[in-house]
Amino acid sequence: MTGLLSNLLLAVAWIALSGDFSMGGMLTGLAFGYLVILLLQNQLPGLKSYGTRLPRIVSFVFYFLRELFMANFKVAFDVITPPWHMTPGVIAFELEAKTDLEIAFVANLISLTPGTLSLDISDDRRVLFIHAMFLDDEQALRGDLREMERRALAVLR
Repeated sequence: MTGLLSNLLLAVAWIALSGDFSMGGMLTGLAFGYLVILLLQNQLPGLKSYGTRLPRIVSFVFYFLRELFMANFKVAFDVITPPWHMTPGVIAFELEAKTDLEIAFVANLISLTPGTLSLDISDDRRVLFIHAMFLDDEQALRGDLREMERRALAVLR
């Protein structure tokens, strides 16, 4: 959080010093602020890992948008075409997430993706029960869920 606040403050300082109060000026200020933080992150403990976290966040956003589009397309195609290809089922998915925030983030990402829904978590918080619309290839589904969890945890950690 300190890194983001520092980046925003550097961007505001850039805008004030340059006198360019446009969106381009703000984006330029954010870019230069990010470069300054990237150079100083090893010297200031509050900025540690901010420079490496931002590319992971951007990468995750593009990954999730692609997954969201593909899932929407698959569900829409199945709903529109007369013979349904759904093979619904429930799986138990072992989590690598440990904290409440990580578990909630992963469970919500799964529920936001059409065709999957987080149902419950086990009492020991290690297994997430997921309903899937298309359970014809369980190993592929588990692989996709594992990849989503891995990327989500890379953003949070």
